[in-house]
Amino acid sequence: MAVHNIVVIGASYAGLGTAHYLLRHTIPALEKANTPTKYKLTLISAVTHFYHKVAAPRLLASADLIPLSKAFLPINDGFKDYDQEHFELVIGTATALDEAGKTITVEDTYGSANSRTVTYDTVVVATGSSSESRLWSIPGSHEITIAALKEMQSALPDAKTVLIAGGGPAGTETAGEIASLFPKIDITLLSGADRLLTRLRPALGAAAESQASALGVKVVHNLKVTSTTKKGSQTTVALSNGTSRTVDVYIDATGIRPNSAFLPKTWLTEKGYVITKDTTSLRGPADGVYAIGDVAGYSLGGALDIIDAVRPLCSTMFADLAGQNAGGIKPQPFKQTVTETQLVPVGPKGGVGSVFGWRVPSFVVWMLKSRNYMIGMVPGTVTGDNFVKA
Repeated sequence: MAVHNIVVIGASYAGLGTAHYLLRHTIPALEKANTPTKYKLTLISAVTHFYHKVAAPRLLASADLIPLSKAFLPINDGFKDYDQEHFELVIGTATALDEAGKTITVEDTYGSANSRTVTYDTVVVATGSSSESRLWSIPGSHEITIAALKEMQSALPDAKTVLIAGGGPAGTETAGEIASLFPKIDITLLSGADRLLTRLRPALGAAAESQASALGVKVVHNLKVTSTTKKGSQTTVALSNGTSRTVDVYIDATGIRPNSAFLPKTWLTEKGYVITKDTTSLRGPADGVYAIGDVAGYSLGGALDIIDAVRPLCSTMFADLAGQNAGGIKPQPFKQTVTETQLVPVGPKGGVGSVFGWRVPSFVVWMLKSRNYMIGMVPGTVTGDNFVKA
């Protein structure tokens, strides 16, 4: 009996949602359409635990507000109800993909010299993006990120000076959280641009700066960190204007890079994102290749570019794989939200934001995000609750 191997690489927000949808809806439909072919999904995850990095600004500031145990959940628990005939979880880092042989080399993330080869017929790249700091993404074992968060939680109560590099949501939210908890700390936020939150309209960046300043944060524009030197408990930071500064706590909240180094260069844009042929089907640069989430060329980096893309992606895969047996079912096109949509807490009581181009008041930001950084969504993310229905 023929087995068609579908491999999803990456088990964060995009990979988890895609894997659950394929297992619940697409694979059963394919096996009905293409009898007697069987379909198996292999999920490759570099780590054993899902990390709700959205909550990182509050997690790093205090151990009391959101328990770490609620932000890190075992991935395997979310897939325990699927049978082994249709699903396998492979823990390891994808380090190479052979397009001609349709194989993926997976090396053990946790230090052993063991590696294995996973064969695919269809592959979905959902590897996301990474940051320089261990606070925002898992560089290996999730224990490394937990240790980094705990280190920050321990350092802040005794700190007199904090420097945060990065004027995007992560840096702005972190400044607000720390300032709210530790009002006596001298906190400086370097935007690295001419304003905060450059993906939002200037008025919202100005509003965020006003809220941060009211909490005691000093916001400095057009200044970047060029290098850092750690000595003891302090960090000396070299700045782009030729000066330097020594602080008790330094937090790097600067940009992200796509996790795509293992892929063929012909699959990637100049900036390393996976080429998507169009923004409606999410087909990738070669037959049987698809991409979703932060690593994909279509993505603008927002949550809606994941949530709204899962169903269209899986419907495209069904149409491609079912072919003439699709029964007239056509792919559901992905309709990307291009209007301004982003919520940025500035402390625990509110923040700034826009939803579908409409500016929302601070209390709405509190209600939707600042209140608890959506920590209640974590269990459902791991178990795929958003995709129970087709």
